[in-house]
Amino acid sequence: MNPVLLTLGDSLDKVFYSLDMWIFHFFGTIQNTFLTYVAKFFTTFGDETFVIPIIVLSVVLCFFKKTRKYGFSVLFAVIVGTLITNVVAKPMFLRIRPYNTLQENADYWSWYIGAGALSESDYSFPSGHTTSAFEIATALFICFKKDKKKIAYIFPAIALCTMGSRVYLMVHYPTDVIGGLIVGVISGICGFAIMKLVMISFEKTKAQKIDAGKLFDKLGDKKPVIGKTVLVIAILCIFCYAFIPSLSEGGEDVIRCAYAQEYDCYNAARVGEEDYPPIDGKNYCKIHWKQLSGETE
Repeated sequence: MNPVLLTLGDSLDKVFYSLDMWIFHFFGTIQNTFLTYVAKFFTTFGDETFVIPIIVLSVVLCFFKKTRKYGFSVLFAVIVGTLITNVVAKPMFLRIRPYNTLQENADYWSWYIGAGALSESDYSFPSGHTTSAFEIATALFICFKKDKKKIAYIFPAIALCTMGSRVYLMVHYPTDVIGGLIVGVISGICGFAIMKLVMISFEKTKAQKIDAGKLFDKLGDKKPVIGKTVLVIAILCIFCYAFIPSLSEGGEDVIRCAYAQEYDCYNAARVGEEDYPPIDGKNYCKIHWKQLSGETE
């Protein structure tokens, strides 16, 4: 890793240490079993096992004339957010997860264990879960707000809860989720803007005639109701698919990274993945596997 770039993550740790620890202390003091389950519930909205199927669903919505703008907005928002977060920001800041850098802080460590000792496998800044939640929420908020539908406000509310859940679970610094919020909002706005440009292009081509909804014209007046019902059921199924396994995540069942030098890495090891084979018989997280294998970020 480039030591110059690494100082960006270190600088965040030092400059915002007091703020981060104050917010950690707040969430740590309100910890209880019920709130931990609530946090796991909302953190699911930013998890890749939820977001990836939502991306697939958004692509499907693009084939229906009435839902095309929603599908394109979400799709482009996620693409922009992913590029900013995973391709630019995380490799630039190289910020280590708090459960690695704060292992000697007894208070933080008790809160981390108390919240379930969850772990990720990459860098910390910005929060990918928060980015995902806000990029989708922002894109949908703008779309529904333009349609003057009150449901628009539920999306940023869920995103805010997802943002808070990442700090409650002690897997992100508060400044990580603030960064994720900023990136997510920018990505959502960009996604909506790109959608508008694509829709204008659609109107100038034969592509505007594409409408899978015509296949269901025989349903008559029941078509809108059935369509909304199917959509809601699909989203609920996607959420359950992501949420139910998360209830048993964390704790002693996680196979942790074998890295143990300046700290004992508590990141989840990449086990059973062809792209991250064991090194000298040991499994490592994404970060340390790249270090030890000689690959660069």
